[in-house]
Amino acid sequence: MFGLGWMEIGALIVIALLVFGPDKLPQAASQAGRTLRNLRRMANSARDDLRSGLGPEFSNFDPADLNPRNFVRKHLLDDLEDDWSNNKSRELEPATTAPYVPEPVDELSYGELPPYDSEAT
Repeated sequence: MFGLGWMEIGALIVIALLVFGPDKLPQAASQAGRTLRNLRRMANSARDDLRSGLGPEFSNFDPADLNPRNFVRKHLLDDLEDDWSNNKSRELEPATTAPYVPEPVDELSYGELPPYDSEAT
């Protein structure tokens, strides 16, 4: 839960007991729950208002897409993953051209001068 282990959760409970006391802790927990519920409701209504204000063109708009990491993942990497999965599903076709075979090169014997091309230099 939130990357916390049992030791951290236990420490938080002990700190909460020391700060609020055993008699006020249930009230503080219920108030925190109500506050979290209200914040979630406000965020959902703001998102719905934004979607209705933008119109039907943006019906699939998600505010999380404004995060640059999510934007890149959605618009660039998803296309690459789709292309990769489509290429993987297709069977590889055999090559239609013959493999490249270099032409044999005449080697110079010891002391022989290489040919000189005046147009190339």
